[in-house]
Amino acid sequence: MIKVITYGTYDLFHYGHQRLLERAKELGDYLIVGVTADDFDKQRGKINVKQSLMERIESVRATGLADEIIIEEYEGQKIDDIKRFEVDIFTVGSDWVGHFDYLKEYCDVVYLERTEGVSSSDIRSKNRSVNLGLVGEGNILKKFFDESKFVNGIEVNAILADNEEEKRCYENESLTLTKDYDELLNIVDAVYIISHPSKHYLQIKEALNKGKHVLCESPFTLSEKECVELEKLAIDNDLILMDSIKTAYSTAYNRLLLLLKGGNIGDIYSIDATCTSLRDYDENSWNSITGWAPTALLPIFQILGVNYKNKTINSLLLEDKSNFDLFTKIDFQYENAVASIKVANSVKSEGELIISGSEGYAYVPAPWWKTDYFELRYENQEDNRKYFYQLDGEGIRYELVAFAKAIELRKNNAYVDFEVSKAICKIMEDFENKDFNIINKY
Repeated sequence: MIKVITYGTYDLFHYGHQRLLERAKELGDYLIVGVTADDFDKQRGKINVKQSLMERIESVRATGLADEIIIEEYEGQKIDDIKRFEVDIFTVGSDWVGHFDYLKEYCDVVYLERTEGVSSSDIRSKNRSVNLGLVGEGNILKKFFDESKFVNGIEVNAILADNEEEKRCYENESLTLTKDYDELLNIVDAVYIISHPSKHYLQIKEALNKGKHVLCESPFTLSEKECVELEKLAIDNDLILMDSIKTAYSTAYNRLLLLLKGGNIGDIYSIDATCTSLRDYDENSWNSITGWAPTALLPIFQILGVNYKNKTINSLLLEDKSNFDLFTKIDFQYENAVASIKVANSVKSEGELIISGSEGYAYVPAPWWKTDYFELRYENQEDNRKYFYQLDGEGIRYELVAFAKAIELRKNNAYVDFEVSKAICKIMEDFENKDFNIINKY
């Protein structure tokens, strides 16, 4: 029996895929088809895949050509599969000519001509893009614009630019620059908002009232009640409202959550998250709690939940500014666990995440919020495990893909649950109401 193996993403399965599998089948007696996992596609920078892994597997299965379907999950798996299944022929499309010659040491390698004029990329590109408007200022806004170019289904066509310096960043781009928010809303399908948090509520509300989808940098608002109001408004108008915390869309962070929920370090009793930076600040700057706390709170609320029993907020304030914290520490008490965050824009500390369990602990090194690496550590060091996952664009690309797909399907598939968003807004509201202890300077 001659065994043949091939691999692919098989997104938006089309006639070209069908013909390639047919020719692969003709090479032998038994065809094994490897379908790439979502995480592996992300690691390879392929972040515009439209269909889920199960949808893509089912498309391959429906052809009746595959004698066996496997999932490709890691770099180097092709060699392992060839040895494990005793494969005689590896085959793939001719656009990969030479790339897999290293496999000739293990089996024959055959490059098949692809069907001209048909590709999933072409199909994706023909789908109408979401016209996205950017609202806010600073480096993150420009980073979002740059990263949007890597994502099919999203096209930035307008930016709310209030000053000449902002405009110069986009002077060679084909888009509308305006100072008028109403004008921007009239020419877009959706907005990404990263203006000062004090402006979020009104800007989100106006966008939703005009039928526009919203991706907003966390926190949505500085009030739990306003957050609930906006969610209801989005649902009533059949619109997508998503919380923008880039870390939530990181492959490494998501893999960490799955391992922890799978009990890999036992019961979790403590979480400590630190996010700090040293930044210049002025009257338009975000304070420490709005700038960093949503990110620091994310793992706590996603792992331990939002129903904590008690919390204590301690803040070091800028002189003469009662709501501008230079440093804040928040301690939480749960029924069976504790947690804490440290956030600052004027105090520096190691930006790591440590999650302690009954059988081991998870360690994510600084800067943990945009990591591509973490460790699970145990009493017996021989059991320690290290995990590496590529992170492109600090998670922005993956976030934009999720936003575009949510709009397309009219289904909010955000990685940040609304209960988490609401709990974050509650923390902001307590701070605004001065429900904290003041740390005095020496």
